[in-house]
Amino acid sequence: MLSHFTNDFFLLSTNRLSSELMSLMMACPAGISAFPVSDADLTHWKGRIEGAEGTYYENHVYAISLRFPPTYPYAAPTVRFESTCFHPNVDLHGNICLDILKEKWSPMLSVSTILISLQSLLGEPNNKSPLNVEAADLWENTAEFKKELAKHYKPIVEDE
Repeated sequence: MLSHFTNDFFLLSTNRLSSELMSLMMACPAGISAFPVSDADLTHWKGRIEGAEGTYYENHVYAISLRFPPTYPYAAPTVRFESTCFHPNVDLHGNICLDILKEKWSPMLSVSTILISLQSLLGEPNNKSPLNVEAADLWENTAEFKKELAKHYKPIVEDE
């Protein structure tokens, strides 16, 4: 009985991820992208997020990873920055504090929603619950924040 239940979740997850990949390929919002690392494994994706115009992160591009549990979409994927990202809601290991990846996750959310939310988070952090206190403390001081951001930012290379 348990293996039948597991197979059902696997098929649901695989079908959902295939559908989301197709949607991204057909109409990917500007400044974001994500694809499976290999054709054989839909549970591990790499993505890119460009900082939105008018934010501290404008002209910056960040690599992210997404790992989908067997129970996706009923459980949130694990998403982290692979590129160093100096940000109030991102720690030094790339872990992200974003409510839709935790307690506010819903099966109605999608990979596209996650990527758009991360892009938005870059420009509008939640400084009330920072993972990086230094970044949160500097956020309102534009010159100091930009100086720290420049120290930490490393452009990603094409094969990442």
